[in-house]
Amino acid sequence: MGLGFWAAFFLLAFASVGAFCGVRGLLAANRWVAVTHALLEWNARLLAAVESAEAGSRGFVLTGEPEFLSSYASDGRLARECLRESAAIARDPGSRGELAVMGTLVAKKFAFMDETLALRRRQGRAAAERLIAKGEGKRRMDALLAAAAGFAAGERRLLEVRTAAVRAEAALTLTFLAGGSLAGLALLGAVFWTLRRESALRRLNEERVLQLNELLARRKLELEAANKELEAFSYSVSHDLRAPLRAMDGFSQALIEEFSDRLPSQGRDYLGRVRAAAQRMARLIDDLLALSRVTRTELRREAVDLSALAWSAGEELSRCEPGRRVDFSVAPGLRAQGDPALLRVVLDNLLGNAWKFTALKPRARVEFGAAESDGQTSYFVRDDGAGFDPAYTGKLFGAFQRLHGSSEFPGTGIGLATVQRIIRRHGGEVWAEGAVGRGATFRFTLPR
Repeated sequence: MGLGFWAAFFLLAFASVGAFCGVRGLLAANRWVAVTHALLEWNARLLAAVESAEAGSRGFVLTGEPEFLSSYASDGRLARECLRESAAIARDPGSRGELAVMGTLVAKKFAFMDETLALRRRQGRAAAERLIAKGEGKRRMDALLAAAAGFAAGERRLLEVRTAAVRAEAALTLTFLAGGSLAGLALLGAVFWTLRRESALRRLNEERVLQLNELLARRKLELEAANKELEAFSYSVSHDLRAPLRAMDGFSQALIEEFSDRLPSQGRDYLGRVRAAAQRMARLIDDLLALSRVTRTELRREAVDLSALAWSAGEELSRCEPGRRVDFSVAPGLRAQGDPALLRVVLDNLLGNAWKFTALKPRARVEFGAAESDGQTSYFVRDDGAGFDPAYTGKLFGAFQRLHGSSEFPGTGIGLATVQRIIRRHGGEVWAEGAVGRGATFRFTLPR
């Protein structure tokens, strides 16, 4: 029995070391697969941003509406963000080279669109359309599409290689785990051979573990399928929905401006409603995409000056509505650990809500500060605006949940849901206090 015990012990130790190495290799291979998926996603979002920017520039050429320039500018920023994020995570030399080429092609495409917009401003629509008709913009877009397709094809080949590596590491890990299981059974049989009842119970537990592993594997496949569906949905939203909405809005505006004298008042009213609905749908899509990105963006923790972020957000609100009389105050020196970009989204939403729901007051007050309770710091945004019924507090942070009519206070009902997801990703909590007509206070915590 002594020799069998030590043989089983050393076999178990060997299997454990092998399983550990296999798991480490499996995790490394999985990380590479995740990088490839992320690069494919950023590539799709880059193309969607460029195509959307092209739709915005053409909308401005057709209508001269400044809102198309705002959309064009935001799509340009998104395209540059996609290139930066892709370059930050790409490690394969071939991928980095292709990204550099795509960056050059994107710059050329935006340079042409900038030239077209400048010509539209200086010489009018006809001059800009003549420049577009020469086909240079299409040639640059075709070159970018070809480069993006080549990049995606290369990444898919890498994905196949890396997926095969994951399977190989998984097979090796399972082999060691199986050897470890057999060694464990032999060890238990050598040491506790008289305790048959306990051995039977132990076998039942092992079967249950295997069943749970199988269930976990099925859940993993389901999660991967759900993630792929989410990626497809995000691409569809960003590409297949936003561009048609902008086209509807732009052509409706063109009809109003160019054929207004031939349209009855009811026809102009219908076109105005089409534009308003298209713009509301575009805002809702943008908010949904922002909510989706919050859950998938990598969290980067660092020291954040919350007071500075709050002042910046307040100044932007004041610039948007310079006629408002709002006493805006920020407690100095408030700092926390977190992702600065995501925490800026939190403050933009909370301060934006406070600003919005005090709009009916001739002189309003909005405050950002902090309080200590039981050794825990909670940050708050307080206003003296419309407030809310405390009975509906549980609905505040749900997506599409609104306690006020859109005619009174516009919005999509996504902002507080976004706030809650960001704070929970940081490991904190968020809650609200308020009363109808007496303002509201939104509090949140962040781990130190």
